[in-house]
Amino acid sequence: MVFGNFPILESTNVVLKRIEETDLQEVFEIYSNDKVFEFCGIIPKNNIDTVKNMIGHFDRDYNKKGRIKWGIFSKNHENKLVGIIEAMDFNQKINMVTIGYFLAEKYWGSGIASEATSLLIKFLFETVDVNRIQAEVMPNNIASKNVLIKNGFIKEGLLRQASLWSGKGVVDLEIYGLLKTDYNK
Repeated sequence: MVFGNFPILESTNVVLKRIEETDLQEVFEIYSNDKVFEFCGIIPKNNIDTVKNMIGHFDRDYNKKGRIKWGIFSKNHENKLVGIIEAMDFNQKINMVTIGYFLAEKYWGSGIASEATSLLIKFLFETVDVNRIQAEVMPNNIASKNVLIKNGFIKEGLLRQASLWSGKGVVDLEIYGLLKTDYNK
């Protein structure tokens, strides 16, 4: 369902769609900002050619059915790419997926991440029919935790020194989960 035709998702203020090479400047603006990745296992990229190659990798990962990265395009900002949201680690045996997201710094606090997350949740539960969506968040990432809580996720626990994140070393992660039964209530 996810890996047939690239799904385009739309809500009142955002569109989630494929990231194209024409979006290079916006993608570079996101990936070259250290603050964006303060709480992520991603090392910022300061070379625009590296970021251009990454856009090709997004398609490669999609074609391998490994992960899907949507650009978050804001209708209130001339349909500009303002962030990225992804679904990864699809586990078909237990019908589960992990999500992650990040926005360009100038769009923080605008509600875009919450709306994009809500749109992705609706798609994953109603169209893809997954049973569980989870997210891993560094304990100090208050903004991201607020996005999850606003969307009905429940903090399930803390994994102490449980993951190796690029540029961060071994980190603690809080796990947030949302079940389809929670969503349907």
